[in-house]
Amino acid sequence: MSSHPKLGIIAGNGRFPFLVLDAARAQGYEVVVAAIKEETSPEIESRGAAAVHWLSLGELSKLIETFHREGVTRAVMAGQVKHKQIFSSIRPDWKLAKLLLSLTTRNTDSLLGAVAKVLADEGITLENSTALLEPLLVKSGVLTRRGPSEAERKNVDYGRTVARGLGQFDIGQTVVIAESACVSVEAMEGTDATIERAGQIMASLDPAASTLARSLTVVKIAKPKQDMRFDVPVVGVKTIAVMRKAGATCLALDAGKCLLIDGDAVVRAADDAGIALLAE
Repeated sequence: MSSHPKLGIIAGNGRFPFLVLDAARAQGYEVVVAAIKEETSPEIESRGAAAVHWLSLGELSKLIETFHREGVTRAVMAGQVKHKQIFSSIRPDWKLAKLLLSLTTRNTDSLLGAVAKVLADEGITLENSTALLEPLLVKSGVLTRRGPSEAERKNVDYGRTVARGLGQFDIGQTVVIAESACVSVEAMEGTDATIERAGQIMASLDPAASTLARSLTVVKIAKPKQDMRFDVPVVGVKTIAVMRKAGATCLALDAGKCLLIDGDAVVRAADDAGIALLAE
């Protein structure tokens, strides 16, 4: 019998599950991973977890059985499940089908919240994944050498108002602004695609006729009722690369509620690209 406390990780896509796994092991946890076949990188097998169990997105009963068998009573969700997957690729088992039928709204938050409640009823507490990753939560202030210009500051203020309004309806976390006009809004496609679309829209404008300045400001927020047990806003080096390509010059985040998944490398990448990065 291991003397270490056990922690279950329900792993989605991207690097986030790896960060949580590494942090949990460093803090002395014995980690049992429930990896989602449609989402999780196979590399998760080689990162020192005590056990890795593969299951499909719709297999809620199997998830519960696996954690019971492993003696897991505390778990975290780490990594996204693509919104489209939840509504298209899913073949729900009876437990999840019952849950889906009980929902009045089918947005991601209500679905994951309901899953969390089912797990709690089965003796498995879902905790904040960020609790293990406090050092990566973005600190308040201007993080880059360059702070926002006056025009970028206006974009940030306007973007926050728009994003917070949309956040009440559980629509995305990201808006892209130019000259205090909203160029693109995140829905199911994710942050990078939202930024890319804004870049394409700006590139399509007639330079002679357009009154909009070309530079874009990206505002990414935690939703007003953001459940930090899952769907934590995340920014990485890739986000900065996508911004650079799209012609975005400023990124504003919510302090203490957004993870810099690559740590200081994000700030260095922003400095290299001349992008202002701030958190409030």
